[in-house]
Amino acid sequence: MSTERRNPRSIDIDLFATERILRTINNEDAQVAAAVAAVISDIAAVVEAAVKSIRSGGRIIYAGAGTSGRLAVLDAAEIPATFSAPPGWVQAVLAGGAKAFNKAQEGSEDDKQQAAADLKSKRITPKDIVIGVSASGATPYTKAALDFAKSKGAVIAAIVCAPAAPMAKVADISVCVDVGPEVITGSTRLKAGTAQKMVLNMISTATMIRLGMTYSNWMINVAMTNRKLRGRGIHILQEILGINKDEATRLLNAAGGKLKVAVAMSAVGCNRKEAATRLAEAGGNLRSVLGHPGSRSE
Repeated sequence: MSTERRNPRSIDIDLFATERILRTINNEDAQVAAAVAAVISDIAAVVEAAVKSIRSGGRIIYAGAGTSGRLAVLDAAEIPATFSAPPGWVQAVLAGGAKAFNKAQEGSEDDKQQAAADLKSKRITPKDIVIGVSASGATPYTKAALDFAKSKGAVIAAIVCAPAAPMAKVADISVCVDVGPEVITGSTRLKAGTAQKMVLNMISTATMIRLGMTYSNWMINVAMTNRKLRGRGIHILQEILGINKDEATRLLNAAGGKLKVAVAMSAVGCNRKEAATRLAEAGGNLRSVLGHPGSRSE
């Protein structure tokens, strides 16, 4: 298994000077982006399936253990704050439960029965996509979670870092980011973890973009729950509409703190109620409301 092989470039790393240790780690990390780039088409297939799932009323549900599971939980937790997406759209199950996020529960990754129980509690349907995240692609908990989800007719995807991984064999879509052996043998929180974080970022972000949760590259659905985020929202309004800060603040207040509504009110020339109605009719897609073809042609 590639994730367990010894890395010839880090042999005797315990004898290296500090800067050489860091350069060795950095040189290995530099290979990760290229390994991810090599499987973009597979990642795209996961995104297409995820978009289809959510549009049909389903969900994205990650499953993982250890570092992989914690990265999945993190990605799921970020989505509502970044895009104001419903919390149920992207969820995660972690071997060992919530307590395993802060403190490793190593034995939990072998618990196949708990994996089935965790997925059963999610009431999996054929509309869902369940994405298993595992560096080795052989983690018993994660593999059992995928097996259970498959028995319920859900779409199954696997994010792994080892070729010919068992999870890849049961998945409808497999993303194998082969980053090779780690600087510290078997420590897959390193390159494998970085690769998984990159892939999860890409899947969730691209899915939200495809669902109209951004406008161009603006975070148009940002939840303005603190001073920093409100400032970000006002700045976004200024950029989109070409207005000053005071005008943007007044418009945002008139729109009830909703950026999309504020932009629609100003650009279309309507009140808050009509703007909200138009957005609802367009499925929340601001570009559809504005009829804006985009700034660049492909």
